[in-house]
This record gives sequence, C-alpha cells and structure tokens, in this order.
Amino acid sequence: MAEKVIIIGSGPAGATAAIYTARASLAPLLIAGPAVGGQVAVSSEVGNYPGFPEDISGLELSQLMIKQAERFGTRVEMDIVTAVDLSKRPFKVATYSGEYETQALIIASGGSPRKLGVPGEAEFAGRGVSYCATCDGFFYTGKEIVMVGGGDAAVEEAMFLTRYATHVQVIHRRNQLRAEKLLQERAFANDKISFVWNTVVTGITGDSAVTGINVRNVLTGKEDLIPTKGVFAAIGWEPNTSFLAGQLMLHDNGYVVADKDGRTSVEGVWAAGDVCDWVYRQIATSVGSGAKVGIQAEAYIAKLEERANPPRKE
Repeated sequence: MAEKVIIIGSGPAGATAAIYTARASLAPLLIAGPAVGGQVAVSSEVGNYPGFPEDISGLELSQLMIKQAERFGTRVEMDIVTAVDLSKRPFKVATYSGEYETQALIIASGGSPRKLGVPGEAEFAGRGVSYCATCDGFFYTGKEIVMVGGGDAAVEEAMFLTRYATHVQVIHRRNQLRAEKLLQERAFANDKISFVWNTVVTGITGDSAVTGINVRNVLTGKEDLIPTKGVFAAIGWEPNTSFLAGQLMLHDNGYVVADKDGRTSVEGVWAAGDVCDWVYRQIATSVGSGAKVGIQAEAYIAKLEERANPPRKE
C-alpha cells in the first residue's frame, strides 16, 4: 500500500514538513538520510533561531524537531534514498534497504559540504582533512590547524575549534569575511585565531597524515607552504540532488526548481529548504518552507481523496 506522504531529509525543512503533515493525520514517512538533523546537527551552536534566547547546539535542536514530529505520528526511517521514479503514480522511492510508494513526495534532502578540489584532499580525508568541526575537533587538541572559508560556517567552526586547537589560521580568498558582523567581531577578538587573506589552497601534503597545505596569494601569485596538522573546510554546499537526475527540473547549479510554495515541475512533488535555496540557507527559512510544503501536501491529498470518494448525490 502506498504511503500518503514521504519526506526525504530530516533537517529543519523535512522535520517541519513532517510535523505539519503528521498533525493533518497523514502519517508521513520521513527517510532521515545518513544522520538525523542534516547539516544543522553538526553545528556547535545555534543562536539565531527564534525562541531560544540562549544558544542551543544544532544536534539538540534537530532532535527536538524530530521528537515533535514523531509525537504527532511521523515514522522515521534511518535510510538513504538512492533513486526516485516520478514518471507514474504512485511515485516510487528507492533506498538502500528497499522501495516505497507514495501519493505525495516532499524533497528536503539539503546539501553536503563543497570540496576544495585540490591534490591531497581525497587522500587525506579522515587523516587530517575534515568538513565537520564538531565531529572531529577533539582529535586536534593541542595542535595548530587551518580553516578554509570566510562565511558564517567557517567562522563559527573556527571559533569552535579554538576549544581544542592551540591556534587556528583562517584561509580566505578575499580580503574580508562574508560572515555576519557579530561573528566577525567575536573571531577578531579571539587571540587563538589569525587570518590569511587573499589566499587559496592549492594542495594538501603529508605522509601518514596531513603535515601542511600549499597556498597561493591571488593578488601576487606568490606560493607558500603552511605547516598544519589539520585542514577544515567550510566553503559552501552542493545540493543533494543526484538521486533526482532526469526526474525533476534542476537549475544549472543542481538545486531543485521550485516556486514560492515549493511546487516542483512534477505535480504532487514539493521541495523545501537548502535543496532548493542557495541564497538564504537559514534554519528559519527552511522551517518556513517546510511548513509551506506540508500545508500544500495536505491540501493535495485531500483533493485526491475527494476524487476517489466523491460525495453522494441525494
């Protein structure tokens, strides 16, 4: 029997869509992905989400959202979607463990960290190269490390890493940060953080683990080697849409094409959160889009049921 609603992704957008559809008695199935909470779950501190005057960890916030969704009847499966078939109804959703059918589909699969794309990166992944400060920061206790990036995520993670590392050098390709002003002020005031401006990483070196990075100044062209025991990167995101190839309209950058209400190019399929938003990418905006698509899915299912069971004429 087909599910009424399947939600792909367990970040703020997916969790919110689950809350709304569950409260509408649609018994949604939420396929969580590799980890509950998506990328928010690896944020050390969240201080800009309304209702939490004190910072809360991303993991705790994610767990609260999922717990709320489950309270209203959402079923959560720890699985990863590998493909979908939207060519006929009910839609088919394939995962590592099996296949599901659904009348409506909400895609909230978010994104993954963008790679540096330099020699040595893949070789030293897990041996000095990381994309998650909260996951791996402890392993660099007492060491000097670098953070590559200049946005909110890079600055937040650099500050988090100072809990463990003796020093964090932030490598940024521009001469000023893109992070919000409050984060910049905190970073500049932290004596365990320094900045290397107008510089890009060209390679990662080491033996059994990372020992340094090759860099180049984008203004002068001068190349240099910076000794380090760890390389953390936070240079943006790539949408998790590979499983949608040939099924939905995607932008040139890989994000799902969706209107203001989350409708995609296929009727009965919606997108919410970072999988279709490369501009804002905030918890609050993802929650808002999750609410929208949840409401849309509820109305869609109601119409399907009305067509299947038209009211009797007296």
